[in-house]
Amino acid sequence: MRRIALIDVNNFYVSCERVFQPRLEGVPVVVLSNNDGCVVARSAEVKALGVAMGMPWHKMQDIAKEHGILALSSNYTLYGDMSRRVMNVLAQFSPDQEVYSIDECFLDLTPQPHVEPTELGKTIRQRVRQWVGVPVSVGVGPTKTLAKLANHVAKKRTEWRGVCDLGTLAEPALDDLLGSIGVREVWGVGHRTEAKLLEQGIKTVADLRAMDAAAVRRGYSVVLERTVRELRGTACIALEDHAPNKQQIICSRSFGAPVYSVEELSESVRAYMSRAAEKMRRQGSIAGAIGLWIETNRFRPQDAQHHPAVTVSLPEATDDTLRLVAMATRLLRRIHRSGYRYVKAGVVLLELRERGVRQGSLFDTTPVLDSKRDRLMSVLDQASQKWGRGTIAPGSAGLAAPRAWAMKRGSMTPAYTTRWDELVTVKA
Repeated sequence: MRRIALIDVNNFYVSCERVFQPRLEGVPVVVLSNNDGCVVARSAEVKALGVAMGMPWHKMQDIAKEHGILALSSNYTLYGDMSRRVMNVLAQFSPDQEVYSIDECFLDLTPQPHVEPTELGKTIRQRVRQWVGVPVSVGVGPTKTLAKLANHVAKKRTEWRGVCDLGTLAEPALDDLLGSIGVREVWGVGHRTEAKLLEQGIKTVADLRAMDAAAVRRGYSVVLERTVRELRGTACIALEDHAPNKQQIICSRSFGAPVYSVEELSESVRAYMSRAAEKMRRQGSIAGAIGLWIETNRFRPQDAQHHPAVTVSLPEATDDTLRLVAMATRLLRRIHRSGYRYVKAGVVLLELRERGVRQGSLFDTTPVLDSKRDRLMSVLDQASQKWGRGTIAPGSAGLAAPRAWAMKRGSMTPAYTTRWDELVTVKA
C-alpha cells in the first residue's frame, strides 16, 4: 500500500522567531504582514484567544494590552532560510520529496516497506526539533489528501502526540475519526464548496467520502471528484519532485508612506522589477510581456482616486534586469499623474517560457552582447545571494535608506542566519 507523509511546521513564523528568542515560549505572539498591517501568523496562545487570521493590528490594541500579545514584523529572509534548513533535514528520510510550501512537504515512504510510519514520524519530529529548533507535526496516509488530513489530526488532537498514521486504524475507527472532522478541513474544499456541501447535508469528512464520485463530478467538479477518490484511498494526485515553474511572477508592495512624485515611484518600480527578474532567472525563464500598476488608497474616499494599469508585449523575450527595468520605468511615466497620493505599486512578468539558446547569424553581434549581459545578470544574482538583496541594483533602485516608500517594519527581528553582523551573541 502507498504511504505518503506530510510534515508541517507548527505556527511556522512564530516558531522561527522563538528559536532565537526562547523568552517568547508560552508568550502570545503574532507576526504582522507588510507595513505591520494584519496578522499573518499566530502562536497557539493567540489562537486560543479567538484572534482570526488577517485581523488588522490596529483593531487588536485592546485585546493585545489585556493579554500581553507581542507583535513582530514579518522577517521573510529568516523564514526562508529556516524553511530551507527544515527541508534539507526532511530530505534525509526519503529520496522522494515534494516541498509543497514554505512550511510543508510531502515524503513518499512507499519504497521503504520495513519502516514503521509512527516511529519514523517520532524520529522526524525529534531530529527537526534538535537540528533546526522548530516543532513539526507528521501525518501519514495512502494518498496526499489523507496525509494532509492525518497531519490536521496530529496537530489538533493531543492524544496523537504530533504523529498520526491513518494506516493504523481499522475501517470502523477511521469512519468514526472522519465523522468527527468538519468537511472544511479537507484539502481543496474552500468556503464556497463547503457552503454548497452543507446545503446538501454533507457536514463531515466521512459524509464527503461516502458520496458517489460520478455525482460529485457532475454536481461540482472533477477536482472534488478526485478528492473523494483520494479520501477512499485511491491515489489521484502525484508527488511532484520539482515544483512547476510559475506562469507569472508578481512583485507588489504597499508603501510605508504615501508617494506623490514619479521619481520616488520609479525607485520602487525599479526595485520591484529587479526582484521579479531575479526570481524569474532562478527558475530559468524569460518574459515575453510585462505589466505595471500603481494605486491610491481605495479606503480613503476623501482622496482623489487613480488606479492605472498597463500591460505590454516585449520586442523580444528576455530575463535581462536592465531591459526590464527600463521598460517598466517608461510605462510608469506613461500612466503616472501628478497630484495623486499613491500608496502601492506592482509589477508582473508574463508570458513566461523556458530560456533557450539564441542562435544568431554570422554577422549578428546581438549574441555577443547577450553573452555579456548574461554574465552581468549572473553577477547580480551571485551578489544578491552572498551579500543580500539589493547589494547591486540598476540605477536608483532604492539602495539608499531610508526611503519614504519602504515598508514599515517597526518590530522586525535580526536576520540571525544570513547576515554576519546579525548573528546571535551568546554571553557566558
